Amino acid sequence: MDIYGKYGLVALNAANKLNNLQDIEPGNAWDEAASFVFPTQLSSRKKGCPRSTFLGLCEEGKIKGIKPGNYTRSKANKSYAIDAVDLLQSSPMLTAKELWTNLIANKEPKVHNSQMNVVIALFHEGYLAV
Repeated sequence: MDIYGKYGLVALNAANKLNNLQDIEPGNAWDEAASFVFPTQLSSRKKGCPRSTFLGLCEEGKIKGIKPGNYTRSKANKSYAIDAVDLLQSSPMLTAKELWTNLIANKEPKVHNSQMNVVIALFHEGYLAV
């Protein structure tokens, strides 16, 4: 599973929680999963980009079993996530780096901040409603 990186693992754990515990909010599921994966690294648990990527997918109803709702204020990471899902559908073997490079082509250069690890993990493990 660590082929997806630690944030991919957090995303998978959070999606699993959401599918098994109907009374948990997506943000809380992410926070609990991040605490498990990063038990002593507070800054890693609080890292915003992967979290808002996951919540953006939840918000749009892109994760199986999750009702669409208002879960994040991040427009950029949500947009990256949705575009990444579209790219993966046509090119499922893209790596996180390749996916990010395609997303930011012809835009102002930005550093990848684990957002694509979240999308790739959910995509390859069957959690995305595509």
